Amino acid sequence: MTGPDDPALAAFGRIQERSYYAPDTLIPPEAFGHLVSAGGQGGRRNRIVVAEGPAGQVLGGSIYHLLPEAAFSSFVAVAPEARGRGISRLIHTARMDDVRTHGLAGLFADSVFPERQDAEDREAEAQVGMNPLVRRRALNALGYRTVDVPYWQPVGGPNGGPLTDLDLLYAPLNGGNTVATALVAETMRAYWSGWLGKGRAGREAEALAERAGTGVLALLPATQTPGYWRGR
Repeated sequence: MTGPDDPALAAFGRIQERSYYAPDTLIPPEAFGHLVSAGGQGGRRNRIVVAEGPAGQVLGGSIYHLLPEAAFSSFVAVAPEARGRGISRLIHTARMDDVRTHGLAGLFADSVFPERQDAEDREAEAQVGMNPLVRRRALNALGYRTVDVPYWQPVGGPNGGPLTDLDLLYAPLNGGNTVATALVAETMRAYWSGWLGKGRAGREAEALAERAGTGVLALLPATQTPGYWRGR
């Protein structure tokens, strides 16, 4: 989508509000128009893609970002009444085609690991018909893999600290079972720069690379968590 006045943006915003248990933590729908019209800067190209039914009704969509070396998915959702019809796969295929067209390596995302999610958030997800275990299985079926690295969002957790219930996932275009640490760190630096600023994003990306401790990282089934978290 390229037009800030496209009514599909508002329709997707309503799906986002209905589909996520904490919509206030996401990019707000009122910012979608600016996101699309601004496009991006510094090697970052913002994208919103929607899936529509035969009558033009919006069934789901995704916000993602084309970065210098790979892409990152901020959010994807399907309307509750349209789930189970392959809409997520259609959206994912469209995103991967875009990634391929721009010569990027693949698509990153992060996702809650069920065993690290607290009971309150798990119940809140259930209230909107979502289940983190089912979601991780679905992501695995789409081709995502867990990057075997200690990952957390720098902010968003208790008292404004790191959010540690997430794992970093990656859907490589080459279908490989490893990913270069440099690609992971550079992609996160580029992604985090949009909301942490360049300085903080650079420091967090360097810390992520240091925690990796190796130049090449294994890609695990998306139903698994990195080795760092096992037994903790």
